[in-house]
Amino acid sequence: MCGIAGLSLHGRAVPDAALLQRLTDALAHRGPDGAGHHVAANVALAHTRLAIIDLAGGDQPLFAGPAALVGNGEVYNYRELRTENQLLCATGSDCEPPLHLFRRDGLAFAERLRGMYALAVHDRATRQVVLARDPFGIKPLYTAELPGGIAFASEPQALIGAGLVAPRLRPEARAELLQMQFTTGAETIFEGIRRVLPGETIAISEGKVLERRRRAALPEGGPVAATEAEALARFEAAFRSSVELHQRSDVPYGMFLSGGTDSAAVLAMMARLNEAPVRAFTAGFDIPGAADERERAATLARAAGARHETVMVGEADVWRHLPEIVAAMDDPAADYAIIPTWFLARRARQAVKVVLSGEGGDELLGGYGRYRAAMRPWWLGGKAPRTRGAFDRLDVLRAAPTGWRDGIAAAEAAVALPGRTRLMAAQALDVADWLPNDLLIKLDRCLMAHGAEGRTPFLDSAVAEAVFRLPDGLKVRKGAGKWLLREWLARNFPAAEPHRPKQGFTVPVGAWIGARGEQLGPLVAAQPGVMEIARPEKVVALFKAAAGKREGFAAWHLLFYALWHRRHVEGVMPEGDTFAYLAAR
Repeated sequence: MCGIAGLSLHGRAVPDAALLQRLTDALAHRGPDGAGHHVAANVALAHTRLAIIDLAGGDQPLFAGPAALVGNGEVYNYRELRTENQLLCATGSDCEPPLHLFRRDGLAFAERLRGMYALAVHDRATRQVVLARDPFGIKPLYTAELPGGIAFASEPQALIGAGLVAPRLRPEARAELLQMQFTTGAETIFEGIRRVLPGETIAISEGKVLERRRRAALPEGGPVAATEAEALARFEAAFRSSVELHQRSDVPYGMFLSGGTDSAAVLAMMARLNEAPVRAFTAGFDIPGAADERERAATLARAAGARHETVMVGEADVWRHLPEIVAAMDDPAADYAIIPTWFLARRARQAVKVVLSGEGGDELLGGYGRYRAAMRPWWLGGKAPRTRGAFDRLDVLRAAPTGWRDGIAAAEAAVALPGRTRLMAAQALDVADWLPNDLLIKLDRCLMAHGAEGRTPFLDSAVAEAVFRLPDGLKVRKGAGKWLLREWLARNFPAAEPHRPKQGFTVPVGAWIGARGEQLGPLVAAQPGVMEIARPEKVVALFKAAAGKREGFAAWHLLFYALWHRRHVEGVMPEGDTFAYLAAR
């Protein structure tokens, strides 16, 4: 896990050293263990390092012949790539094999990689810069087309902070954020900044894009018949291999543990593969009635012999740190799970440098309730995902958001491939946008804010090949999702009680906001970004009613947006607690 940035300029233009340093400085939190630059002709690469593998010899940029590489993430099968391809590597870095594969295979080099990565290669022989991102979009990468060429970076805030792009908002993306809590597609919320799409490889020369190609995260085709025993064996082999690879590290690692099936499966497999007790961290809340998973997680940890620690997330701590938590989300995702994730990352980093988590289990194995709704025909109550926005019928915004579902609709059409069932299409839709642009942004930014690396063993090509094309009945059965995973746990980790009803993970933001609504409402209503889109008196009324479920959810979105806009559009650095930050002028 690191930060990367760079420039590909037109003609004989030379990258400015001060600009390159500004990009590097803006990404320092992603790589506190070192930094490196490569400048040749009209191309520059920058890297900030979080040392995980080959601590002594893995500094970047890496070089091989006329090519140089900087990378963010981990290529887990680096040892196998070295052996199978007889690569002569000068370091033990996991990012060096991709460099040699690029020299041999050109733009197809990423097809062989198993891991999470955002890579940039400069080939002086062809005068090209090649960018590549992993198929699930676990690691971020952004580009900006400039008058003098193309810039790229691991975070939009680096491109803005370096003065390359002005922080102007796209109204359609803002509508997506307010209604859905995340934004979709290649275009970000900032005009002029694009995401390199998950699985995309881009060739750039002389500051212009020459070619784009895409590696799919999910296999094509419809369900493939399999018995229960065959499906369990297939999942067991792929999941064991994935967790084993995700534990490759030269620094201590642990995991985030909830009371759910996904993290229980990760814990069970880690406990099987490790001689020492697994380090596990769980978040809890200090408010009565909150969905608290501490007791359940503690039971699982005891059954697995894990070394377990609970991180209490208190209301006072939330108000104290919320401005800096939201500031970490430069590509905004108003997911309230950023709050416990940030606090968990802060504590975990004191003990470990790498954290495994359960993201992706629901998407690959069919866990969400919205999938079961999508499986039913409309006359039996079936409905498409995300047809209702957070501000529908609340009469708070100056104008009803329009076009906010256009990106999701485009993705729905793209993932509805021949042979896929309704369930498979709903899963693929989440893998296309919800996963990379909400859950994985949350994990990346919250951990990188503390110099820690997050790893997601469910989001692995071998796991996707093993389970995505299984028949619907092996994913959803008797009204419950993730049936295959539940059966695997029943056989391998019965303490998880996998067939108990699923308890959704919630954060008590509504209760927190409701308790301070009288104070928060006027502060949020007075923010320039909020005044532009909402009527102040309606915002004040919304925060007073935030104890209600719908009102609390909408109030959280507005509070997030107010804090985010203050930092990433107005440019005000977070100082003081939430109330002081919003009140300062």
